[in-house]
Formats: sequence, structure tokens, C-alpha cells
Amino acid sequence: MLLFTIAALGGAVRNGITDPDLKTVSLWLIVVAMAAGALVLLMACWSMTLALRASRQTRADDVLAARSSAAASRQDALIAFGFTLAVLAVFCFLQLLLQNDGKLQQTFLQWQLMRESAVDVLQAFAVNVKLALISQILVLVIGLVLAVARMAPGKAGAPIRFMAVAYIDLMRAVPAIIVLYLIGFGLPLTNLPVLASLSPDWFAIIALTLTYSAYVAEIYRSGIASIHPSQWSASRSLGFSYIQTLRWFILPQAIRLVVPPLLSAFIALQKDTSLVNVIGTLDAFNQAKFYASSSFNLSSVSVVAIVFVVLTIPQTRYVDWRLARANKRLRG
Repeated sequence: MLLFTIAALGGAVRNGITDPDLKTVSLWLIVVAMAAGALVLLMACWSMTLALRASRQTRADDVLAARSSAAASRQDALIAFGFTLAVLAVFCFLQLLLQNDGKLQQTFLQWQLMRESAVDVLQAFAVNVKLALISQILVLVIGLVLAVARMAPGKAGAPIRFMAVAYIDLMRAVPAIIVLYLIGFGLPLTNLPVLASLSPDWFAIIALTLTYSAYVAEIYRSGIASIHPSQWSASRSLGFSYIQTLRWFILPQAIRLVVPPLLSAFIALQKDTSLVNVIGTLDAFNQAKFYASSSFNLSSVSVVAIVFVVLTIPQTRYVDWRLARANKRLRG
């Protein structure tokens, strides 16, 4: 069935190609996919062989050996099934790129345009990195202040808690692009000293900080709330004040627990720096749009996407590693 699907789909796409070079590429893809399909067939045959062996061993009352063969057969069958899905997915994607004489590839992945725009896009991407780094530093500080304010104890802390909760709920409810638009175009109209004369980069930093400090505040709060109440009680019984307990006993533990979710939030912030083009900041996306509008092609925008992927995926894997290490430490 897999071989038939590859032959039918590949043949249909190849018949619609007029470019001789693409016809050759399509033929090689069909050959490679058929070879992969043949490998899947061999794996399926081996799985069937193990299943038959398990049946014979069952009739011979060799129960343990039969169970072992059956388990190996199931495992090989699942591997063949997973490999089949992978081959089909990759082959269908490559055929999609070849359809209509490769128009999809020419629209999004035209090498010449990607190479011409890469230098300017990478230089503009430095703006995204700068916005992300400065915003992250401010978010760390303001988010911690908001988290502590939201957990202010007693009746005296009620007004502070109310204001912190109101701010966090408001900023989490409004989309980041709306905040960017309001800050970027609203502050210059206010004629406020210093604020009205800031550059678009600083308007972007302010907007991103206002938005993400609310999310980070909740991350901090979850870490603080996860510390057992007995530690608060023990510290207070030793004569430490609320602030001293928070500073020396609670926050060091809480921050260590929330490092992975903080990193995840900063990855999201880093990606949202691409939104700053709405207020005129010359970031990588804006630079890519200039090339796209002049060439009527989106390959330059694909360069931006590739840069974000290259920068973001290693950070994501690092977050996963930190989470795995934390879980291992807890289990230990």
C-alpha cells in the first residue's frame, strides 16, 4: 500500500512538471521513497515472522519464549508503522514543493533572494535581540515586584494586593500587539516629558515589559506558593521579619524552581519582538518586508523565520533539559 501510494502520488506530480530539472529531481525522490518503502516492507515481514514463531512456541507450550517473540513482533510492527508515517509525511511534503513546477518553493525558498536579503535581515535582527535582552531584564525585576505585591500579607497589604491583581489581570487580558500600538502611537501624542520623545525601540521595550511582567509575576507567584508553609513558620519563629523571610529563605528556593518556566516566557517574548514592526521599528521582519514588497516574493521573510528557529530551538531544548533535571532531582 505504501509503495503504491508513493508511485501514484509521485507519478501524478511528475506528470504535471514541465521543467526538465525538476522532473529529474522528482524521479530521484520517487526512487528514494520506494527504497524506504521496501525497507518498511522488510520490517513488516520480520514482524510477521516473529508472530508466527510466537504461535509455534505457544503450541509447543514454551510460554516464556512465545511471550518474548510476541513482544518483539509488536515492537517491530510499531516501528514499521511509525516509519511508514514518517516516509509518507516527508514524501508528501517534498511533492508539495514540486507541484506546479515548484512554485511553492520559488515563493518561499528562492535561494537567490534569500542570499541577497540575509545580510540586511541579520543586521536588523540585532534590534530584535536588543529589545529582547533589555525587556527580559526589566521583566525580571518588575515581575518579581508584582509577585511580592500580590502576596502582601494582612489587611494592610489588601490595597497593594488589589492593585497588583488588577494590573496582572489587565495586562494578561490585552494582546501584546494592542499594547505595542497604544504605547508606540499613544505616548508621542501625550507630549509627556521624556516619554513622548523616546525612540520607537524604547516604546517597544516599554510595551513588551508591561505585557510580560504580568505573566512573569504569576510564574514567580507559583514558585513562592510552592514553598511549604512550614518554612515561613520556622523563619518567623526565629525572629525574622516577613521581608527577611522572603529575601533569605523563600525567594532563593522559589526562583530556583521557576527557572524553566521563566525561560519559556522569555522565548515567547523573544518571538514577540517581531510584533514591533507595527510601530515602525526597523527589526528583521520589517527589513524582510522591504525585500518582499520589491521582489513580490516571500523568501526574505522565510529568512526571518529560519533565524528565529535557529535561535529558539536550542533554548527550547535547554528548557526541556532543565525540566528533566529538576524532575530527576525531585524523584531522587
